[in-house]
Amino acid sequence: MSLDRTGVPNDNHAMQPPDISPEHLTRVDPEQNMARFYGIAMLPTLFGEVSLVRNWGRIGTRGQAMMVTYENEAQASAALEKLAGQKRRRGYWATEDSTNIIPARRQPSLCR
Repeated sequence: MSLDRTGVPNDNHAMQPPDISPEHLTRVDPEQNMARFYGIAMLPTLFGEVSLVRNWGRIGTRGQAMMVTYENEAQASAALEKLAGQKRRRGYWATEDSTNIIPARRQPSLCR
């Protein structure tokens, strides 16, 4: 006897992943010693809301993260597009994935 439900439609729309793929942006300027990343992703919550998770920092580090929750996917999608547009205007460009391209420069050790 199987405990799997068959023939019952999926009525749990709260945990469906959003249709928008995450944005992975980078900005590298060797003249200014700048190597930054910026990531934005939409994630569903358990309560039917959508959270916008942002991650940013220097390439090669873990960086910082921030999460803002919106009532629906349309609001989160509009916020994602607005933030991605702001970063593109500041010189960030899209990358294929979220892996760090350039490792952070190692600081010299004071103890040997």
